[in-house]
Amino acid sequence: MALAFCGDEGNSTAYNVDHGVLNNGCFVDALNVVPHVFLLFITFPILFIGWGSQSSKVHIHHSTWLHFPGHNLRWILTFILLFVLVCEIAEGIVSDGVSESRHLHLYMPAGMAFLAAITSVVYYHNIETSNFPKLLIALLFYWTLAFITKTIKFVKFCDNGVGFSQLRFCLTGLLVILYGMLLAVEINVIRVRRYVFFKTPKEVKPPEDLQDLGVRFLQPFVNLLSKGTYWWMNTFIKTAHKKPIDLKTIGKLPIAMRALTNYIRLNEAFEAQKVCKASSSPQGSRSIWRALCCAFGRPLLLSSTFRILADLLGFAGPLCISGIVHNTKIIGVFFISSQEFLSNAYVLAVLLFFALLLQRTFLQASYYVAIETGINLRGAIQTKIYNKIMQLSTSNMSMGEMTAGQICNLVAIDTNQLMWFFFLCPNLWAMPVQIIVGVLLLYYLLGISALIGAAVIIVLAPVQYFVATKLSQAQRSTLEYSNERLKKTNEMLRGIKLLKLYAWEHIFHSSVEETRQKEMTSLKSFALYTSISIFMNAAIPIAAVLITFVVHAHLTRKADFSPSVAFASISLFHILVSPLFLLSSVVRSTVKALVSVQKLSEFLSSEEIGEEHDKSSELRSGDNHSKYQAVVSNCLICRKKKSALKLVFCFLFLSTLAQITNGFFTWTPEGPPALSNIDIRIPQGQLTMIVGQVGCGKSSLLLAILGEMQKISGNIFWSRCTRKRKRGSVAYASQKPWLLNATVEENITFESPFNKQRYKAVIDACSLQPDIDILPHGDQTQIGERGINLSGGQRQRISVARALYQQTNVVFLDDPFSALDIHLSDHLMQEGILKMLREDKRTIVLVTHKLQYLPHADWIIAMKDGNIQREGTLKDIQKSETELFEHWKTLMNRQDQELEKTIIESKTVLERTNLRRTMYSREALLKDDEEDEEEVTESDDEDNLSSVLHQRAKMPWSACGKYLSAAGILLLPLLVLSQLLKHTIMVAIDYCLALWTSDGFFYIFSILCCLGIVLCLVTSIAVEWTGLKVTKKLHSSLLNKIILAPMRFFETTPLGSILNRFSADCNTIDQHIPATLECLSRSTLLCVSALAVISYVTPMFLIALVPLAIMCYFIQKYFRVASRDLQQLDDSTQLPLLSHFSETVEGLTTIRAFRYEAKFRQKLLEYTDSNNIASLFLTAANRWLEVRMEYIGACVVLIAAVTSITSCLYNELSSGLVGLGLTYALMVSNYLNWMVRNLADMEIQLGAVKRINGLLKTEAENYEGLLSSSQIPQNWPDRGEIQIQNLSVRYDSNLKPVLKHVNAHISPGQKIGICGRTGSGKSSFSLAFFRMVDTFEGRIIIDGIDIAKLPLQTLRSRLSIILQDPILFSGTIRFNLDPEKKCTDSMLWEALEIAQLKHVVKALPGGLDAIVTEGGENFSQGQRQLFCLARAFVRKTSIFIMDEATASIDMATENILQKVVMTAFADRTVVTIAVSTVSATFLM
Repeated sequence: MALAFCGDEGNSTAYNVDHGVLNNGCFVDALNVVPHVFLLFITFPILFIGWGSQSSKVHIHHSTWLHFPGHNLRWILTFILLFVLVCEIAEGIVSDGVSESRHLHLYMPAGMAFLAAITSVVYYHNIETSNFPKLLIALLFYWTLAFITKTIKFVKFCDNGVGFSQLRFCLTGLLVILYGMLLAVEINVIRVRRYVFFKTPKEVKPPEDLQDLGVRFLQPFVNLLSKGTYWWMNTFIKTAHKKPIDLKTIGKLPIAMRALTNYIRLNEAFEAQKVCKASSSPQGSRSIWRALCCAFGRPLLLSSTFRILADLLGFAGPLCISGIVHNTKIIGVFFISSQEFLSNAYVLAVLLFFALLLQRTFLQASYYVAIETGINLRGAIQTKIYNKIMQLSTSNMSMGEMTAGQICNLVAIDTNQLMWFFFLCPNLWAMPVQIIVGVLLLYYLLGISALIGAAVIIVLAPVQYFVATKLSQAQRSTLEYSNERLKKTNEMLRGIKLLKLYAWEHIFHSSVEETRQKEMTSLKSFALYTSISIFMNAAIPIAAVLITFVVHAHLTRKADFSPSVAFASISLFHILVSPLFLLSSVVRSTVKALVSVQKLSEFLSSEEIGEEHDKSSELRSGDNHSKYQAVVSNCLICRKKKSALKLVFCFLFLSTLAQITNGFFTWTPEGPPALSNIDIRIPQGQLTMIVGQVGCGKSSLLLAILGEMQKISGNIFWSRCTRKRKRGSVAYASQKPWLLNATVEENITFESPFNKQRYKAVIDACSLQPDIDILPHGDQTQIGERGINLSGGQRQRISVARALYQQTNVVFLDDPFSALDIHLSDHLMQEGILKMLREDKRTIVLVTHKLQYLPHADWIIAMKDGNIQREGTLKDIQKSETELFEHWKTLMNRQDQELEKTIIESKTVLERTNLRRTMYSREALLKDDEEDEEEVTESDDEDNLSSVLHQRAKMPWSACGKYLSAAGILLLPLLVLSQLLKHTIMVAIDYCLALWTSDGFFYIFSILCCLGIVLCLVTSIAVEWTGLKVTKKLHSSLLNKIILAPMRFFETTPLGSILNRFSADCNTIDQHIPATLECLSRSTLLCVSALAVISYVTPMFLIALVPLAIMCYFIQKYFRVASRDLQQLDDSTQLPLLSHFSETVEGLTTIRAFRYEAKFRQKLLEYTDSNNIASLFLTAANRWLEVRMEYIGACVVLIAAVTSITSCLYNELSSGLVGLGLTYALMVSNYLNWMVRNLADMEIQLGAVKRINGLLKTEAENYEGLLSSSQIPQNWPDRGEIQIQNLSVRYDSNLKPVLKHVNAHISPGQKIGICGRTGSGKSSFSLAFFRMVDTFEGRIIIDGIDIAKLPLQTLRSRLSIILQDPILFSGTIRFNLDPEKKCTDSMLWEALEIAQLKHVVKALPGGLDAIVTEGGENFSQGQRQLFCLARAFVRKTSIFIMDEATASIDMATENILQKVVMTAFADRTVVTIAVSTVSATFLM
């Protein structure tokens, strides 16, 4: 065939120029080539020589990136230009299809223009990244020439009568407009940047973010093509495959995306709402919604626009399939209309390809913008919540109105609900458009029968909504039971030592199992409704297609039922079903978002600490506000003049730091005053001690001074001035030690600059050096959450050390000696409080029960029942309160004598004990370190980097096998076979449709559809049933293993790690793995079946499939590694964030006392940004995958279409099979990315199975004994005689002994005291009685029976012990005293009376059935210790062990208690372990 630019026909007039050169069409086309050749000629040396040589030597950093004016518009216009040029090329080829020779001028100029357009944008990008605009002059000339030449062609078309009916005329007109607009953009760059034709060019710097080398999230800064395809992520994904991703790898967030920026934007929106609407509830739900829309509405509108465009482009698939199947022919004339152009099957295939590319790009852009907006919104709301927490009234927390858990739920759950609502929000606008257009197109194709099919889907939509509602209810119910189970599991794990010592494991095991059974019932409902939902998702399209086609066939008598109609209709039904399925999710998400905003509104409206208005006026104005108003009012009136005089006297003549006058303080506005008639002063630069019995309000007084309590009346004054002033920073150590999840050093320095000398002095004053030596990494050891890996005394001393280290003028210490022995207490008092603080003239307020230190006090405040009993110096109290002073003197003298005796006797012993403990711990640690080093060396030799990377890239098939094997022999084959059979039937249905449209396979099609619907139900039930069986088995096995694990396991395994197995991992196995497994199997089998069908229809497709499959393999391989790392990073960065919220709530009083709110806010911003950057990278990685997979899917569609058309034209392939192949090709495009995403999700989720299987290998304690129950007397031990023979004890077989060759004999009824320094082995000795430690030598004989021969349950149930740390469980007082329900009420009241608690419990509503909150937080530390004493008294065993049981009790109560215990335990053997001989000798 001849080939020439203008054609080579014998009588051709192509070269005729008689009417002028410009009237010759071929010449005009040749003229149009000139600008493109010019650009290629000019830019080639610059692009391939200039930048090529530069990039090989110097890497241009992204800080040089700068967008010129009109950047996005230029890219959009270029994309449109490229599309129009492709259409022009196609039009030229199609119109040249009939002649014998080829007329290159019809499409060659367009081809050159296409190359030039690509070159122009590449050239522009390189100039932009190097910020060298002068080289843009080449593009200015190019756009000018292209515009002129294309305008000449357009004018000549008009002159020769070519009009809109010809496609070439329309395309030429479009090109004139596009070249003109690009020329205008270029001129605008010159106008703004002044790089040419101006004397002084405008210098522009790159964005501040890009000048920061730490910013690696480049989505906002890259060009439009890179934004749309996430091309900038390529380097990141490849790097992730070479080394693991960490926070350093992902860098910092751009400024516009940081939490602070978004918080400021949100806060401005809130303030605008307050100004616009001065309502009584400025934080109401409606105002919050308005503020959210105002702050984040614009990107949401952009996302919705992208989504609507994507949905409209989605209809190109069915329409093009219809056109391709209907028009498998080629036409050709010189000038063709648009209708003739679109009648070409190949043209439709190319248009379908471009439509798919554009649709997927818009869809992913919509997803990204929506998720990015949601992440920004989440960060802003979390910051706002945190700022509110910092101002929150303490009473909200202490009185249970708002728990730490509720606040953490607000942060962890409700902010995420709002984020996901914003993600799904574009569907609210896009779904109606999609449904309306879908129904209209179906009606166009099928007529009235389409409405019947659509009606089936729409009628079933309420059923879907009902199922979705039930699913949501089941999920909510499951979540409630899950929370209850986790609460019980948490309490069980926190109190595991007590449970084992009291042999109560079975009680709590049964309790957890009972809750788990309720949870399983909810999970069954959840699984049922999930399987129905999955079934409906799969079955409704089949049912709709069946009904529609049957009705259509009968109505039209099969006259108008072609393959083009059939397969286009199937594609439309699939499109139509998607928004209706999504409707339930969107509605649920909307409801959850409304609830979350309501919760947020309530939280933001809660009372703040800063609201220090005087409430006395309010109380006087309304009679019903408080029953205490009369008392308050009278006090105010009676004391007004007296208080004024006293105030003037105190502040003028005495050096006073703080003063309270006429103070009435409460925790709740409606409740009674916790503190009444408070008139005190705190002398400046002196030591003030606050003393009193347990529960008299000492700690409350400290908090009242700090402004943490609600003031009913009175005034708090700081400094010497009589006017109110804001107090400065106060170093505050609370009674319950509050520690950060940080190193020991960071907890002590507490954001202050590190001073080595002062740090060392503080460590010495608090006697922390021996404890630091014990820790694995010294003072760099990470303290677990709530100091879980430290003892009570260590936590207390670190908390005090923090207060000592600070350079504040005021120090408040709330009972710092409660968990310390007599030596540590005295050392802390002498070296810390007196030497470090008082000698520096710092003001110290000390709450204590240690009355022996009263002589050191400059000022004493004695409290009783929430009132000030007496205030003054010790001499003042001696004169005025003789009885009180004598009582103190008795206790002080006794303690001083004991202190002197113990110091003299045990000074050298103390030194030896310290040395032994230090050496022992160091040796043990050195040994462990050596072993660790050996293991690391071996592992380093065995596992090099490549094998580690290989492991990261591998799927955890072993965990998958364990999961599936847990399903059982029957379920697994059912699951596999049902899935295979279902997809085989699906293929058969579509194949039958292809044959039916050709040959009339009506009944077979109907039967297969019905069978397909049944199999959809079977597969959905099989998947969920499998999930239920596995989750039940794994949780039961895990609980049984953990509850029976030895105590050493809990001491070496972090509690949070164990709890995560029961919470996050069990939740993953319960709810996520079944759904992911179903989705993965469905998407994989759909892709495999689709590729099989296409290959069957057109075997030529297999040639193109190989490179596409290789691309898919590498994309998924790289993606899975990056996705897993980013998912783990997202989770791991969320934990510190939630932990920071939890720590802040728990330590709120300490943070506010120190005035460290700003520092903690800054930490919050850092944690939030870290979590957000991980989330954004994960989102970008998901979009990176989906864009590539969907582009590959589009390539599959293009190849399938071209091969099908070719086969149909030349091999006489039936049009039905062409439609079948194209329909399945579109399916590949839809499900390919889902397959890879689900594979990545499954890989992450199987990690939960792997971790739980790891814990299932834990060895249990040996609960069996050598003696049977019949061989053990029922009342053993009845006498309480203990013989200890050559006893040696260790905590583990690879650790050194803690007790060596101990021999002792304790007679029945004898009272024994065991004293010694911390670490001397006292507690280990007590644990040996319960076989909680490894007794590797010797034995303990109790009443003639060797305890090693007894079953553990029997041994532990026959002894009683009280631990140092008081442990109470949530429930009732009755349950805490007697969980086995063996005692009568009279026995319980007797135990409470012995423990000095009868009056406290009687005053509570419900008495014995009064509620105990989690951890016993509604009782003071001392009261909790007394409850533990009462619990032990209830058991009435012959042997009673007390392990520092009175550490948190004031001396007066302890004195009474000792006398009562002497009487109650007269006939029992009592072993008392004490840090002071005061507590021990009273029993001897």
